[in-house]
Amino acid sequence: MEKIQFKQGSSSIPFFKTMQKVPAGMMLIPLILGVLINSFAPDALKIGGFTQALFKDGALALIGLLIFATGAQITGSHSGKAAAATTGVVLLCKTLIPAAIAVVLGLIFGLEGFWGVSILALLAIMGNSNGALWLAFAGEYGDERDTGAYVASAFDDGPFLAMIFLGASGLGQIPFMALVAAIVPFALGLMVGAVDREWTRVLDSVPSITIPFMSFAVGTGISLGTVLTGGVQGLFLGVGVVVFTGGLTYLGYRFLRRGSKSGIGFAAGTTAGNAVAVPMAVAVADPRFLPFVESATAQTATAVLVTAILAPIVASWVLKRSGGLTVHDPVAASVV
Repeated sequence: MEKIQFKQGSSSIPFFKTMQKVPAGMMLIPLILGVLINSFAPDALKIGGFTQALFKDGALALIGLLIFATGAQITGSHSGKAAAATTGVVLLCKTLIPAAIAVVLGLIFGLEGFWGVSILALLAIMGNSNGALWLAFAGEYGDERDTGAYVASAFDDGPFLAMIFLGASGLGQIPFMALVAAIVPFALGLMVGAVDREWTRVLDSVPSITIPFMSFAVGTGISLGTVLTGGVQGLFLGVGVVVFTGGLTYLGYRFLRRGSKSGIGFAAGTTAGNAVAVPMAVAVADPRFLPFVESATAQTATAVLVTAILAPIVASWVLKRSGGLTVHDPVAASVV
């Protein structure tokens, strides 16, 4: 197949670069545009054909593609034996423990949660981590053990961990085939990535392509009022993610005796951009969660923005106080 040649040259209006400059902009800006369309021109995209299929009804298909690409990345170059311990720590402290606590709160307070924060929102926000931010931060201040822990974010991406926790706890009535259907794209991606590294390289760009379209489609199901009311709660939830899940990962790094580099753990205290799709995906499997989808999505979107800004700031501050704020030099490390 002939390779695609992209047109080179300057952009008349640099939409893409502008979105990249905004923290979580690739998710947040399209989501807001979708919310505005849904609030002020709700029928504009309900014209059928390719327009409605992509911009209004395409969220689930795009989520599936994103999950497939995520699975293919797990066997990438950032994995290895050196990263096994840090990967386990990040997965346990950033995802499994917080998700388990969210489930316990659900058993106590019910699906509606407390203070306007549903258990669905807690699972989406607490159980998803921003792998790209972790990889960038760990790559600058850590070593291969830290960058290898990127694999943990691949495991917690997508809705299936939330479904497993909800189903196992009895909070969610998740049909077995719905759980299988959520895992199949991930498993297929895992297999494709394991046998064909070229596919892994091709799929590496899928998040940059998919997340803006997926976020826009998700936004077309949310009202502006929900965003405004959920934003305040999402702000506090975002701070909580950085302090609590980042703090847990920091303690995990201390347990691994990482010394002055333990502050890297706070960089795990994030919420991934594709977490905004988790509430919808869970509600498709269990319609009892439908009343919470709008607010949970709005709160998640706010938490994504807050954690993208705050987590690296906190991690850098902790590293500086401990004397670990030094850029990793792979050449020097290989000599040692």
